[in-house]
Amino acid sequence: MKRLFSLLTLVLCLGLSTFAQKNYKQDADMAFSGNKYYQAIDLYKKAYTKEKSKEVKAEILFKIGESYRLKEDGTQAVVWYNKAITAKYPDPLAIYYVANIFKTQGKYEDAIVEYNKYKAANPSDKRADEGIKSCENSKEWKDNPTRFVVNPMPLLNSEDFDFSPVFADKKNQEIYFTSTRQGSAGSEVSDVTGMNFSDLYSSKRDKKGKWSEPTVLNETVNSPASEGAACLNTKRNTIYFTRCGVQNKGVMGCSIYSASKAGQKWGEATVINVAQDTFTVGHPAISDDDMTLVFASNIPGGQGGKDLWYITYDKKAKTWSEPTNLGSEINTAGDEMFPFIRDNGELYFSSNGHSGMGGLDIFKASSKGVNQWAAVENLQYPLNSPANDFGIVFEPGQDRGFLTTSREGGKGGDDIWQFYLPPMLFSLEGIVKDVETEAPIANAKVKLVGTDGSSTEALTDENGNFSFIENGAARYINPETSYSILVEKEKYLNAKGKETTVGLEKSKKFFHEYALQPMKGAIKLPLILYEFAKADLLPESKDSLNFLYNVMIDNPNIVIQLRSHTDFRGSNKLNQKLSQRRAQSCVDYLVTEKGIPADRIVAKGMGEGEPLQTATGEVLNEKYINALKTEEEKEAAHQRNRRTDFKVLRDDYVPKSAEPTTEN
Repeated sequence: MKRLFSLLTLVLCLGLSTFAQKNYKQDADMAFSGNKYYQAIDLYKKAYTKEKSKEVKAEILFKIGESYRLKEDGTQAVVWYNKAITAKYPDPLAIYYVANIFKTQGKYEDAIVEYNKYKAANPSDKRADEGIKSCENSKEWKDNPTRFVVNPMPLLNSEDFDFSPVFADKKNQEIYFTSTRQGSAGSEVSDVTGMNFSDLYSSKRDKKGKWSEPTVLNETVNSPASEGAACLNTKRNTIYFTRCGVQNKGVMGCSIYSASKAGQKWGEATVINVAQDTFTVGHPAISDDDMTLVFASNIPGGQGGKDLWYITYDKKAKTWSEPTNLGSEINTAGDEMFPFIRDNGELYFSSNGHSGMGGLDIFKASSKGVNQWAAVENLQYPLNSPANDFGIVFEPGQDRGFLTTSREGGKGGDDIWQFYLPPMLFSLEGIVKDVETEAPIANAKVKLVGTDGSSTEALTDENGNFSFIENGAARYINPETSYSILVEKEKYLNAKGKETTVGLEKSKKFFHEYALQPMKGAIKLPLILYEFAKADLLPESKDSLNFLYNVMIDNPNIVIQLRSHTDFRGSNKLNQKLSQRRAQSCVDYLVTEKGIPADRIVAKGMGEGEPLQTATGEVLNEKYINALKTEEEKEAAHQRNRRTDFKVLRDDYVPKSAEPTTEN
């Protein structure tokens, strides 16, 4: 009997379905056009199983991909777009959307492949080239991030969507933000997202910096509909927020509402009439003087998608003006949303129309006058990511605040992250050694003079090390400053150096190594060349003598003996005269052309009387050179003997400009 009853039931059901065939595709299309993507997906899948036409089935696959994309499930969207492509869906937009999704997932190489496919299928659409360029930029930005640091805020976030924070008190210790978490005023589920409707929540920061458990705002602000994306005036006693109406669990337009403080709670909310209910108006941002409200909307007259608009307040009439579009430099054919006006006048907003890293990116525009902004800049990585990044807010007067992101590392959905710009920290460290022995030099004096007027000095430790790092609460090395470095040690020649932080955009630790030359004995100079058997300097030798010039400038208290040597070929008398003339040629150049005082330098011809002693102890005298095997080795040894060097005679010279004057 049971089996017979089941069979009759089945026949009855089949008969009823024959006479009352449900049109799932028509219902799905209606849900899709009403932005009810969560509902549309289920209906399209049912429609697909009933459909016979290959063309219509391909269209349904594409629409399922569209629904997943528009409800921000990129992974599933790619699956269904690819099914549509395999089913020969004729519109190449499916390929373009796959490329975009790969970009939002940070798969830039895969995205470029898909953009090229779309370019081949639709060469007249420049969006493929723009997509490829944005992928290349994104890779560069990730490889060279800005100095900003971003971190998730686990105490504020839930497994649902948490976004658009805003400071809610004058001390910036309380924030409001939007959330779809459990406990919201609206108990229904959205057909758009399949999640709870959103409400505004509050959290306060204690003296230790810990944020309290978020609590929902009172019922005059939060309603059974969706609320969020708020801002507050300067006094923090008026709130402006977005409220989206409910119609059959879907969306019936969004409007901006305002409410004033009534004790510790918010009073009744009233709508600001900007456009008809069927349009989306939301994401308000208030100017520092509380007279301009910037918002996002799809009202007619924009550049396409959702644009940024503004209205101004008339104090006398107590009314808001008609909306004005921010223009094509800010708005694009895509979506511009979530504006924020910083206390320095800069406008921040999110867009998927300007070139970005993936989904929504955060951009900055400079103030160019009253309610005018231009020069749009991408904030780059890590403030932006391949995911959606939006809802930024800066703490007044600070380079820190909060933003919203759907990137990995949060609790799920959109999450609130904090960001801050750490100070650029610079330091200078180094070591001082003996150039000949390479032994560290202790108690060498290192002087540091900056173009900012700073001047300080330090002594090297027993290991020859020195450092300029922290100067109390400040730093020795500061941004946008150039420094001169002087290293001094008794019985050593001074050494100099330079360093600069001008133009640097990241912290850096500088390291310098100085090798000081002892004043004892002969000090080698770079090779100085003369005409054969003459004392005339060749042009390239003047460059070598500039080395000695710099030594004397860096050591203004030394008097030197400049010495010229010859090899032993030729008579000793002729070699002596030639070396004297050559030494004098060097002195004349330094005195007459470079301006070294004549009483600081003495010419001395050494002839062949002081052959070079090598580092290994060999003396390159006549016996040693003649014993060498080849002519090449002998000529090289003669060349080493034909040298110019100098000795420090004393280090107590007082420059004329430094001598004390006697008054009559």
